Amino acid sequence: MPGLERRLAVSGHLARLEESRTRPGSWTLTVDGTPQSHVDLEQPEWLGFEYVRRIGHAIDLVREAGRPVTALHLGGGAFTLPRYVIATRPGSRQQVIELESDLVDLVRETLPFPRGAQVRVRHGDAREVLAKLPAGLDGAVDVAVVDIFSGARTPAHVTSAEFHGLVSPRLAPGGIVAVNVADGAGLAFARSQAATLAHVYAHVALAADTGMLKGRRFGNVVMYASDEPLPFDTMPRRLASDPAPAKLVEGDELTRFIAGAPVVTDATAVPSPPPARSVFLAKP
Repeated sequence: MPGLERRLAVSGHLARLEESRTRPGSWTLTVDGTPQSHVDLEQPEWLGFEYVRRIGHAIDLVREAGRPVTALHLGGGAFTLPRYVIATRPGSRQQVIELESDLVDLVRETLPFPRGAQVRVRHGDAREVLAKLPAGLDGAVDVAVVDIFSGARTPAHVTSAEFHGLVSPRLAPGGIVAVNVADGAGLAFARSQAATLAHVYAHVALAADTGMLKGRRFGNVVMYASDEPLPFDTMPRRLASDPAPAKLVEGDELTRFIAGAPVVTDATAVPSPPPARSVFLAKP
């Protein structure tokens, strides 16, 4: 289909938007062959990717249902979660930081936001732009989503304690940061990310399926952090009832998961491990 493919200037990756043949209005964004986002224009509150649903649960629980929030999204993709916030929390204010301006243009041209949506898109490197956000966002963000990938890997400079030291002052009291972490066998990267969040924030939990937690396969671990207790009384039930069930790991179990893993600093940070091409390769 014309106009649904674009070479991204910063990374050189090829971004493609493809509409489902069986579900009109349902689109998948791939970047360099890796599925990055799924959007259903008719049902934006329906989250197709399992890890995105796990972030969506945190958005649901951070404040009482339906209340507008201030959201900060580091990494835009096809704006799946900003659309979810628009649909489930009307009147919310949102900021999105995205490095690839060509990607933003492709998505906005093909999948525009609803009229009246309060979404400000800022272009540039997430860490650099984060440091320059208006002072009015200090202590004002209810939910911050960190979902930053270049192709299939998270860049090293957005995995460190210093990076999260820029995120944490933006959170409102009770605000939550949700981080998408990709890892494989052994979960060394995920354990170090959990250790880093626990170093910066007072309260940390994570969600993953049991196969991931046992280090059996490559996939996503969603981590949650806050300086106040996480409002997750119903989270285990939500995760267990998902189409792809997951488990909430917190408290002593999280301590065992971290098991002495090192806190990541700017000096020691590395990108997330690459998956085998077969793991995330988009189907034709």
